Amino acid sequence: MFMQDINTFLFDLDGTLVDSVPDLAKALNLMLSDYNLPTYEEAKVRHWVGNGARVLVERGLSGNIKINHAFSQEEVDIALDKFLICYRTLETKSTVLYDGVAATLKTLKAHGFTLALVTNKPSEFIEPILTSFSLLPLFSITIGGDTLLEKKPSPLPLMHACEKLGVLPSECVMVGDSKNDILAAKAANIKSIGLTYGYNYGESIATYQPDWVFDSFSDILSLRA
Repeated sequence: MFMQDINTFLFDLDGTLVDSVPDLAKALNLMLSDYNLPTYEEAKVRHWVGNGARVLVERGLSGNIKINHAFSQEEVDIALDKFLICYRTLETKSTVLYDGVAATLKTLKAHGFTLALVTNKPSEFIEPILTSFSLLPLFSITIGGDTLLEKKPSPLPLMHACEKLGVLPSECVMVGDSKNDILAAKAANIKSIGLTYGYNYGESIATYQPDWVFDSFSDILSLRA
């Protein structure tokens, strides 16, 4: 049944395909140090990732997942620029693929599925990361957090991907680790897979009721049975 209905997989990036927190935390702390603000352990930053670079910077400036808005928009703009410069210099050297990602993506592609990437990460970082793991050719389209006017949990990026690929929402599955992925999928009438190992702000992904919940990326292949 599943194989007959689905022809396209939409994937999140951070916390789904790759663990990028080591680099993101380093870049954030470099930026915060430049302001003589407190820095934070990687484990804490891990819960701040998932809403795009700007929100990560605002959480860093606030020292909390809840943004206190003590900084003006102009000040946040400047801090964001500093963060992005720091992140670029790191060249994502500490970013790693999760177990089973490469083999699973290649298997899905070999079985004729279309693969797309829909992330809240700034677009400029997508190609270098995918290229570093030799995954870029597997994806028919990539959509970043700055590709459109809205990002996940808005359904717009998912619907845009469907439109560009010429597929119906009912023919797609969104795969992600965050509530933003699941909420966006539900709003777009797209089935979803929630992965338990990512960055969902310390919450259980099952709380948001994806269609499937998997502990391992390679479990996606069990849906082909």
